[in-house]
This record gives sequence, structure tokens and C-alpha cells, in this order.
Amino acid sequence: MIPHTDQADSVLESDSFSCSLKPCKVVFSEPCPCAGRGERGRMVPVLPGLFVGGAAAAGALQAAGVVALLSVDAEEPPPVAGIRTLHVPARDEPSTDLLSHLDSCAAFLSAARAGVLCLSAMPESVEAYATVKALKSDAKMNEGFEWQLKLYEAMGCKVDVSSAIYKQYRLQKVTEKYPELQDLPQEVFAVDPTSICQTLNSEVFYRCRKCRRSLFRSSSILSHAEGSGPAAFAHKRITDPAQLRNDSRVKCTSYFIEPVQWMEPILLGVMEGQLLCPKCTSKLGSFSWRGEQCSCGRWVTPAFQIHKSRVDEMKALPVCGFQTAKT
Repeated sequence: MIPHTDQADSVLESDSFSCSLKPCKVVFSEPCPCAGRGERGRMVPVLPGLFVGGAAAAGALQAAGVVALLSVDAEEPPPVAGIRTLHVPARDEPSTDLLSHLDSCAAFLSAARAGVLCLSAMPESVEAYATVKALKSDAKMNEGFEWQLKLYEAMGCKVDVSSAIYKQYRLQKVTEKYPELQDLPQEVFAVDPTSICQTLNSEVFYRCRKCRRSLFRSSSILSHAEGSGPAAFAHKRITDPAQLRNDSRVKCTSYFIEPVQWMEPILLGVMEGQLLCPKCTSKLGSFSWRGEQCSCGRWVTPAFQIHKSRVDEMKALPVCGFQTAKT
């Protein structure tokens, strides 16, 4: 099951989902949750030009005017003459990575010019899912897929690999795929800022306050929704009730970032530990693949946090390329 971060949960707080693909024009296949017992071969109209059905529904495609077939299943269905098809190999499990396929599915749906049948274990959008639920109250989408669709909407219905949302999602998938935390893919690690010409770069850099070694860039910061403050720590220690009633929010005292190349030797095969400056070995913060709680009360999973008091923010002046430190 996909571990939900608080950032992802904040995305899920909204019940609405706007789909930029409607009217969709494709159909999905496989045992369909919106079909009850004995109805798995029935095509269920979801939106204008969009149907959802089980694998058995594929035999009625042409009669229904369907010209495009999107299938999501572990096995690809047999081809149907005269029907354009797209198959996504995936199992109906919460941990399945469907987010990475959504752009190609969206392009396929947008290119369809007539009826579309979606043959999959789950409807292809939260909006379609809501419609199916209205038709079949016992229909249920696995929570992992629904969560990924929410993330997709939060990115503007386009997979943005540079967004904090996607980076956090990718890190979670890494912990599932590589439980031993060995041989991690290189794309997980951000480029070491020391290998970048900083005077020609408009990004903000963060340096070790003690030795001035560049550690990470502003694009590596994974922002999160503000937590509930002191109340979030009530389970850990006895807290003054007056403090718990205080509505003021505690600001984050750490940066939560994506892993950077200089961290790789520290992270491989280790679930949690300290983050030390690669040059002067002064303590910068800590990491945990299981997650850590920010000072604001928000839980972040996985977590790579650098204390703000241990780094300086460096901004390059565009006129002469001179950098100034902001402490």
C-alpha cells in the first residue's frame, strides 16, 4: 500500500476533481468494479462518449460505436479489428504506479474522435468514478489509484517531474521497490550544486554555515502543508494545555528536501540517520525513509531534513553574478 504523506493528504482534502479530458471517448476493460455479479460484460456509460466495462464487454465495441479501447490490466486483451487500442500493464493494487502512465492515457483519450471504452479494474478519473458510484453504489476504486489521480490533478493534469508533489511520490515508490535501499536509481538524487556554475545560475543555493560548502538548491526543497503546531506533539510529551489551545502556528525550522548526490553513501542500505556536511562533517540534520515530523507538526515521508540554522541562503545578483548570504 502506498504510504500517504501529509502533503498528499492535503491534496486529498478536496472532494472535487476537474478533468480536462471530457468528453472522453474511450473505454476500459477487465473485471469492472462498477459492474455487479453477472454484469461484468456490460458496458456502463460514464460520460458522453465514455464507457467502462469488463473484458467481456470488448465483444460489443463496434455495435456500441466504440472506436478506441484503453485497457489497464496485467494481461493485454486480444486485438479487436477496427479499434485503436492502448494497453497499460498494471495490477489492481494500491501500490501499482499508474501516475507515470496518465499522460499517455490522457493523450490517447484526447486523440479519440468517437466512442471510447475503458477496460480496467478501476475507472480512469475521479470524476468518472463519482459518476459510476452514483450508478453503482457498491463500486470502489482502490485508494492508491484515487490518491494518484488527486496528485495528477494537483500537478495540472500533467506529470511534472520537477514538482515537489511528484518528487515526494517518486521517493515513496523507491521505498516500495527497493526495500533494502540498495542500488537506488540515480534520478532519485538531485545534482550536487558544487558541479553547477553558481554565478551563472539564478537559483537560490544553500551552503553549510560553517565551511560554506554548497549543499542543495531551492528546487530541491519539498514544501508541505503547515501542520497543527504544538497539538501535533501532544502524544509525545505532556504539554501545557494553554499551549495546546494556542491557535498560532509554529514555523518550520527545517528544510525538507529531495536527496542530493553527496548524500548517496550515507543513505544506501540505511533506514535513518544523521546528515553531515560532506566537507566539514558538521551536523546538518537527519533523514528517515520511514518519515519524520516537522516542527510545525506535519509528518513527511520519507524525510530528508536540513535545519535552517545550519545553512545560509545564497542569492546571485543578476548584474554582476556576485552572491550574498542571507542568514
